[in-house]
Amino acid sequence: MNNYNKLLNNLETLKLLKIRDNIDNYIDLINNKRKDIIDALYELTNLEIDMLNEKRIQHSIQFAGFPYQKTFKDFDFTFQPSLNKEEILDFKNLRFVEKKENILFVGSPGVGKTHLATAIGLENARNNHSTYFINCNDLIEVLKKAHSHNRLDDKLKTLTKYRLLIIDEVGYLPIDIEASNMLFQLINKRYEKNSTIITTNKPFSKWGELFGDNTIANAILDRLLHHSHVISITGRSYRTKDILADSSKSEG
Repeated sequence: MNNYNKLLNNLETLKLLKIRDNIDNYIDLINNKRKDIIDALYELTNLEIDMLNEKRIQHSIQFAGFPYQKTFKDFDFTFQPSLNKEEILDFKNLRFVEKKENILFVGSPGVGKTHLATAIGLENARNNHSTYFINCNDLIEVLKKAHSHNRLDDKLKTLTKYRLLIIDEVGYLPIDIEASNMLFQLINKRYEKNSTIITTNKPFSKWGELFGDNTIANAILDRLLHHSHVISITGRSYRTKDILADSSKSEG
């Protein structure tokens, strides 16, 4: 076996697959004096580093638990004119994460709250910031299970460490006092340490009923709303968009 084949085998063994896939092209460039050896090696190693970074990003996205991968480009701002498009797109810059601010999306079901929260979360994960997305009811079950195994403190510590925690669908199901207390502990631990995004269909004036206790609700809201961006979406449900469009066509 010649050294060229041995080199390919070594690259395979070391899992330097980008270098292996591009080595022939760079050998030709060197032979034709279009690249010197230093530039060629630098560019080949950059290809490998780019692939490693993309793998890390994909791992972060998978670990985050997003319900789907929808971006800002997928969002139809013309259907929700109540939104300030520039304000929403500015969240892509993740300044709110650096400033440890929160975002609260408030609106009826289907108006795009989860979509926007996911788009922001994806941007955060792509920037190698730890991100976790969880439905509120699932979060309550996780906390109750941890409590029953005497591991609530450990679970709260884990959830507190995420640079961005997204709690989706707060208010779709009633929350008992035990769960309300555990959610307060989580929000309190994250307060001014890391950013939280909340999506909710309940106006804040109804959170006392939701949590079964005005004091707990006010304490949670106090920590969430301090250093926050509140985005109210008053438009129609995206789930009726296609139906309305079809209806308009039939009427025409």
